[in-house]
Amino acid sequence: MRMNGLNGTRETMKIRYMKMNMPVKKIRFTRLVMLTACLLMVSGLPDARAARLKDLAAIQGVRINQLMGYGLVVGLNGTGDKSRTQFTNQALANMMNRLGLHVNDSEINVKNVAAVMVTADLPPFAKTGSKIDITVSSVGDATSLEGGTLLRTALRGANGKVYAVAQGAIALGGYGASGEAGSVTKNHLLTARMTRGATVEREVPLRLNGRETLTLALFNPDFTTARRIHSAINAFAGDGTVKIADSGTLLINVPESRQHKVPSFIADIETLEVSPDMCAKIVVNEKTGTVVIGENVRISTVAISHGNLSITVEETEQVSQPAPFSEGETVMVPRTAINVKEENSNVILMPEGPTIGHLVRALNAIGVSPRDLISIFQSIKAAGALQAELQII
Repeated sequence: MRMNGLNGTRETMKIRYMKMNMPVKKIRFTRLVMLTACLLMVSGLPDARAARLKDLAAIQGVRINQLMGYGLVVGLNGTGDKSRTQFTNQALANMMNRLGLHVNDSEINVKNVAAVMVTADLPPFAKTGSKIDITVSSVGDATSLEGGTLLRTALRGANGKVYAVAQGAIALGGYGASGEAGSVTKNHLLTARMTRGATVEREVPLRLNGRETLTLALFNPDFTTARRIHSAINAFAGDGTVKIADSGTLLINVPESRQHKVPSFIADIETLEVSPDMCAKIVVNEKTGTVVIGENVRISTVAISHGNLSITVEETEQVSQPAPFSEGETVMVPRTAINVKEENSNVILMPEGPTIGHLVRALNAIGVSPRDLISIFQSIKAAGALQAELQII
């Protein structure tokens, strides 16, 4: 019995020991699983610099087409073109004549009609009957298009053919009110955008199925980017699928098994991710003081000293009064005070840095304003220490 009791005690202690250690093992196992999952997630993340092929290039021929037409907006509340706008009167008279009303344009004197230009972008593969957005802009001396209605306007392409017809009420998204002593205006009243304001009447012919070759045009031509796209497509579709024609053009041979499904083949390759390359460039906007520094910008080791020079000119006028009973005249005598202030600036060594982070930290150490930064970059470029293109807009 004692032995059984002792054995029972040992068994109980063993079970308790296992229960005490079990949560620790579970926690360690859970941490291991979470760490493994995180590593798999990180390893599966795409390159932060990678972009989809559809954002870097487009298939030649798959593009929008610009349309334009001349039309009339009627129903304005006295804010239309004035009588001296001859092309408005002539267009109104021509429209009346087509409707069977014989009107002489010299006899027209209305203020509720405005001549407008209607523009639109015809997307690729737009079918007859589909709707597209249009922009209506005044070309005369109208003061507002608010409340107007666009009459039927033919929209033509560069070849002179009609591809869409626009018509409908105009919504400006603003308003204007004026009186004899003032006026109030919200938003622009001479341009309006109409959603689905035109109907497509003619399609642009473009056939993809059955094509053996496709031409890929890069938005920003670059030999390095073209080579990376070449490698990505060949790795997906097989060696020899793509050939580089130049820095902005690649020729794609559609596999024979995909020639009857070319749109599907394009959808597969345009989702491939490629890291685009870009040249070293600094863009400077002197009007706003904006400075944009590209990733690959490098500066050789230079020493910089920059200080501001402020010159203040103050002018005051003093009255020179002659003595009593004298024959002198009272005159204004100008007084000018010129103050010159120059800030003390030490010479700072800017070492060459391998990344843009080093460059930004070095520039922040100088403590200059954006406009001073523009002058510094121009001076560094003139010294030959800036390995980048400096573009001033």
